[in-house]
Amino acid sequence: MSSAERREGTGPAARVVDALRDAIAAGDFAPNQRLVEADLSEQFGASRAAVRAALLELTSEGLVERVQNRGARVRAVSLDEAVEITEVRMVLEGLLAAKAATRLTDEGRERLRRIGTAMEQAVATGDLLGYSALNRDLHAFIRDTAGQRTAGSILERLRGQNVRHQFRLAMQPGRPSVSLPQHLTIIDALCARDADAAEQAMRAHLQSVVEALPTVETSRRTR
Repeated sequence: MSSAERREGTGPAARVVDALRDAIAAGDFAPNQRLVEADLSEQFGASRAAVRAALLELTSEGLVERVQNRGARVRAVSLDEAVEITEVRMVLEGLLAAKAATRLTDEGRERLRRIGTAMEQAVATGDLLGYSALNRDLHAFIRDTAGQRTAGSILERLRGQNVRHQFRLAMQPGRPSVSLPQHLTIIDALCARDADAAEQAMRAHLQSVVEALPTVETSRRTR
């Protein structure tokens, strides 16, 4: 992948990167599953060169790993590593929430309120997938509003590595009723343009995630 393609997110390799990243996040490829260039080329309708470049990019992101004499495979992220990633996110997303609070426009406040209302409706109707998507939208909106490109790019990489654990947590029965008040508190602090409160609300939310991750893993193993 050329440097221009990487910056702009264009070109065959960039499209394979996006498609493969989404497939890994969705669980279409299991942890430690081999990623065969010929198979991926056929699946995504791309050249072997584009697939090879995409695998290199995803290796740098930490989603894929190279194993000597065995090629590429999906990198398995342990529970301990997932917790560490979330702890780093706590610091970075707290910073972004504080930044976003000082940069939020009236239009942005309206959008945040709409996201909050939609989250409440999703929880009320038991729409776990919809709630999970709104969760991603909220965090992405905060990241984009903050305008802190360095923290944003680091977070995007961490999110990709941790997405499987996050998805399991989001699908855990009762979890949305725990996280919804936390998200609404974040939204209230942002709409009040209170940087300190927004940062603390975000940190409290992600501390809750840190504490919940081990229980989700335990539940999965006992099924």
